[in-house]
Amino acid sequence: MKPPVCVFIQQPLKGEHTLTKFNELGLSPAILESLNRMGFEEATPIQKKTIPIALEGRDLLGQAQTGTGKTAAFGIPLIEKASPEPDGVTGLVITPTRELAIQVAEELNRIGHDKKVRALPIYGGQDINRQIRSLKKRPQIIVGTPGRLLDHIRRRTIRLQTIRLVVLDEADDLLQMGFIEDIETILSDIPEKQTLLFSATVPPDIKKLADKFMTKPAKIKIKDKEMTMPNIEQVYIEMAPKQKFDVLCNLLDFQAPELAIVFARTKKRVDELTEGLNKRGYSAEGIHGDLSQARRETVIRRFKDGTIDIMVATDVAARGLDISGVTHVYNFDIPQDPESYIHRIGRTGRAGKTGVATTLTTFREMEHLRHIERVTKRKMTRCSIPTLAEVMEGHQRTAIENLMTVIQENDFRDYIELAEELLDHTDSVTLLSAALKLITKEPDKTPVHISEDPSFPGKGKGNRQRKKTVKGKKGKNIAAAKRKPNIKKRPQDKRKQKAR
Repeated sequence: MKPPVCVFIQQPLKGEHTLTKFNELGLSPAILESLNRMGFEEATPIQKKTIPIALEGRDLLGQAQTGTGKTAAFGIPLIEKASPEPDGVTGLVITPTRELAIQVAEELNRIGHDKKVRALPIYGGQDINRQIRSLKKRPQIIVGTPGRLLDHIRRRTIRLQTIRLVVLDEADDLLQMGFIEDIETILSDIPEKQTLLFSATVPPDIKKLADKFMTKPAKIKIKDKEMTMPNIEQVYIEMAPKQKFDVLCNLLDFQAPELAIVFARTKKRVDELTEGLNKRGYSAEGIHGDLSQARRETVIRRFKDGTIDIMVATDVAARGLDISGVTHVYNFDIPQDPESYIHRIGRTGRAGKTGVATTLTTFREMEHLRHIERVTKRKMTRCSIPTLAEVMEGHQRTAIENLMTVIQENDFRDYIELAEELLDHTDSVTLLSAALKLITKEPDKTPVHISEDPSFPGKGKGNRQRKKTVKGKKGKNIAAAKRKPNIKKRPQDKRKQKAR
């Protein structure tokens, strides 16, 4: 039986638990005003549990996935504890990537707007002299990557004596990327501090770091059911590898996402997908590690303000992106592991909104997809490839929406006289049908080449590696010998054979 084509209408979640309102957490009027302007009224679970403890001045170890609202969870206490009068840097946030540093600083600046508290991002790839000039304007909070922070500490352009609150964001990534020594150096140089550590996972190295630099930390863990993001519809479509790009285009046409992120496994595939999407008339740009920091910032800014509708990205380049309004995530390549999957789909369904995450999978990747389902404790819905008729239906729906938008905006007055002239010669139904046909996008089948991706993370069928043939001194095939071991049979085995 053919699986259904999945169409999702964003609706409030059933059985959603009651959230605590921010005005119940004892926050200052200035911060409440900023949160209200940002559209935040209710605290997420991690915010509800973290903010009161952090405001008490206690150390804290929080385990939560991306997309759970942890930036505001540590950002609100940071802003509350900072003074509007610049008297040195009082808060420090350490992040693993430049993109995350920028994102965190932007959110902190929105939260601190009414209290007049400023956060400055410090990261490699940006002119250090420009950063020094910005530091002279005396921001209260620094958000930075370990390497560039150490550069400024050694230059004494950042002094640690005034810092009272330190946040390690995405701590497991910090350690995985080899920043453990840098972090220990920075933390050792801060005399008296409150430390908040946030991590998606808590491996032994994280525990050692907490034991070394934290004092009886409160431990908060968001439950699995809260981490798998129930407000995100998770689906998959099974297909042959050569079908992937056309299926992606069909989905974009049929679902008409407002903002979408497409994830690819390699930089090369990001470039090819971006070029292919633009060839077929979509507004897309890509980000990956080979782009300059300025270029990446430009792409992210254009995506945020809606200049482009689709951003194609690798996992590393998109790490920590916090962009509101992303309605759809497409896994063009299946993620390497469940953690990457959770990170990817967490780009949508943020701040209480719903989203759709679609994984394009090949037949041999199904076992790996099932592994992701088992770890995340969430079954994905199987959907079919949209047909040409369904794609056309999506185009027609978009055309009607565009037409109704023009009517609602009353932006057609200059065409009324011309329309009346046309109605004198043609009936209204024929005229409107022709107009809809004219503004409806036809499916574009411009040839696009996407390189094959031989690398595959799973261990399912079709992914068996060839065993190398290794010959010994006598020229025997050792691999074959291993496959057919010469095992001596016990006497009873011989008797059984004779009996047969």
